[in-house]
Amino acid sequence: MTPHPDPENRAGLAAGWAAHRHRDVSGGWLRPTVFGAVDGLVTNAALIAGVGGGGVAPHTIVLTGLAGLVAGAFSMGAGEYVSVTNQNELVHAEVALEAEMHARYPQQEHEELVDRFVSYGADTDTARRMAEAIARDPDQALRLHTREELGVDPQDLPSALLAGGASFVAFSLGALLPLLPYLFGASTLVASLVLTAIALLAGGMTVGKLTGRPLLHSGLRQLVLGALAVAVTYGIGQLIGAPVA
Repeated sequence: MTPHPDPENRAGLAAGWAAHRHRDVSGGWLRPTVFGAVDGLVTNAALIAGVGGGGVAPHTIVLTGLAGLVAGAFSMGAGEYVSVTNQNELVHAEVALEAEMHARYPQQEHEELVDRFVSYGADTDTARRMAEAIARDPDQALRLHTREELGVDPQDLPSALLAGGASFVAFSLGALLPLLPYLFGASTLVASLVLTAIALLAGGMTVGKLTGRPLLHSGLRQLVLGALAVAVTYGIGQLIGAPVA
């Protein structure tokens, strides 16, 4: 027989359970923020390295970087807003279809819910009682059917405005970092690339902290991927920008 924990252990277990927290997995703000910041950093660092590798003047690099920042931020923000809006509209359309099915075929929808509970391990009688209890609240029944069939909660959809705004701001901040040395008077790529490398490492480690992955592994992975993009565009800049003999 498994011994029961003493009162002190039970209190500790209860406190541990009450204190546990889940990470945000809904994608409402975390995904566009992380992708926006990393995309802005890598995109503008690669853009600056490309034109810098072509031997252009620092003023041209600043102009190119600022143009890339503004264009990219609006593109990311608008794209994220439209993407989330379209996804939410699709969910609402499917919810409306499910509501119509409930109105036209209530018994079939009821049996579908019973079968769902049975598939989770409940016996038929228990599953039927559960379905009948839920059916007393039509709104709750529709919400549960939608969650089970679509895998989303129609009452907890991500905000398109929040996602678009987060993406816009995050891309802008990420894209600004490689430009900072030039804005403060630097005339070579070295300072910009060093700052970019530090930001990539720190950004990857931050993502690792949020997702529970090893910090150093996440940071180095982001650094390597960003460095690859910068190296390729720098090589293209040198190849195309170098004068032909």
